Amino acid sequence: MPVERLPQPCGIPPAGAVPAPAGHPHGDLDRAGRAAVARATAGVSPQAVIDAWSDWATHLARSPGRQLELAELAQSSALRLLGHAVGAAGGGAAPAPFEPKPYDHRFVHPAWRMPPFSLWQQGFLAVQDWWDHATDRLRGLRTHDADRMRFQARQTLDLVAPSNFPWLNPEIIEATLESGGRNLVEGAGHFSQDLLHTLTQARRPAPEGYRIGTDLACTPGKVVYRNHILELIQYEPRTGSVHAEPVLIVPAWIMKYYILDLSPENSLVRYLVEQGFTVFVISWCNPTAAQAELSLDDYRKDGVMAAIDAINAIVPGARIHANGYCLGGTILAIAAATMARDGDARLASATLMAAQVDFVEAGELLLFLDESQVAFLEDLMWAQGYLDRPQMARAFAAIRAEDLIYSRAVQRYFLGKQDLPTDIGVWNADTTRMPARMHSEYLRGLFLENRLTAGRFAVEGRVIALKDIAVPLFVVGTEQDHIAPWRSVYKLALFTDCDLTFVLTKGGHNGGILSEPGHEARHYRIGHRPKDALY
Repeated sequence: MPVERLPQPCGIPPAGAVPAPAGHPHGDLDRAGRAAVARATAGVSPQAVIDAWSDWATHLARSPGRQLELAELAQSSALRLLGHAVGAAGGGAAPAPFEPKPYDHRFVHPAWRMPPFSLWQQGFLAVQDWWDHATDRLRGLRTHDADRMRFQARQTLDLVAPSNFPWLNPEIIEATLESGGRNLVEGAGHFSQDLLHTLTQARRPAPEGYRIGTDLACTPGKVVYRNHILELIQYEPRTGSVHAEPVLIVPAWIMKYYILDLSPENSLVRYLVEQGFTVFVISWCNPTAAQAELSLDDYRKDGVMAAIDAINAIVPGARIHANGYCLGGTILAIAAATMARDGDARLASATLMAAQVDFVEAGELLLFLDESQVAFLEDLMWAQGYLDRPQMARAFAAIRAEDLIYSRAVQRYFLGKQDLPTDIGVWNADTTRMPARMHSEYLRGLFLENRLTAGRFAVEGRVIALKDIAVPLFVVGTEQDHIAPWRSVYKLALFTDCDLTFVLTKGGHNGGILSEPGHEARHYRIGHRPKDALY
């Protein structure tokens, strides 16, 4: 059943527009121009791209040894391809000198092993292998530029992969012949629908069987508190005896609240209420341009802390088990450190799931973050008042372009297949925005400057330290997380002295967290560090 809503809307009092930067008044003209370019480039800074190419090309030009190595590799690859072509000329499958990477599923159709398709596949894999070596780190090349060059080369190759072209892909040819072209007609219909949705930004209706409040987010709950930044939802326990200490779940502000209450079988909220816990979940409001001045500290003060105050009013005197997911875990860690500094003992424990506090090794998202790129995004948000979820989703999709962009396009537009709905897919399409000031402070203060673990993150004018946290910590990382890599998540143990339990589970950023107990294809490893133990 749906969450019970209070009658009045969740509005945020209007705030002033994002202020123009100090300096010459013509600076607004510069920002407006960069914002227009940012819209055209999906938020990617052309200067950042040029800088990476220039740095790589300059160092390669000064490395004759590497040039000879790459020339020898090209010659060797050409000879191996020639040998494959000669073997394939006799008919049938020939030994393949190059193999797709383990995660690459574009060439699973058996016909890719047979000529002529094997020639196109092997040629592509040979070029891909050459570029992997060419963009490997050069002495003196900045690590960030090397990583970005490798990423840009991969993006270009993913675009021109033979699997993307209907006249080169045997699976598309086979489907077209068998259906008399019906797959292409249906694919054209899918393309028209997607184009219309992109142009109008209209919200797609939820698929049958995946209705929010009926099939998803169906644990009974009610809104018990609301302010300008959140709604607090309470879920009553379903047992005769009730735990005295409630649970507060803090999702990321880019997530809708029901990420941990998707389907009944993988709902953490349902599991907790069935164990006798009173559960509270923050539902962040979806800001508009009028809320551009909301800050990161507003999300701590009027978000996490306001929720704790509201829970204390409902369950007086009870200490709270707080649970933060992704960015929600980061803001929870900031709140917990601030509470420890100020002597606020209302937390009983803190759980951080796929959440980072140190951003030196923050995964492939760092490919999109440097001074030029952040300034570019700031100008885009200055013009809009926020960063829209589709704009951010493009960055996540680009990280896995072969799966999330091109393979999906092949399946949907050339093979005419409908996307199979999933609970997490429906949730992922239920988008939110991020206010300009808050997102700028997050990118600069945490990602670029890493202030939280450098002893330079101030709350209300005073620095906080994670080592002040005294409550037990339960930290979860996932093996294949490319957004919050588990090694980065684990670093919390380096910056705290309290009792800490770390769980490493199989899966990615969402799947590894949402897996229900007893999942046959999942496993986990667990370790415990007592309070004040050595690292």
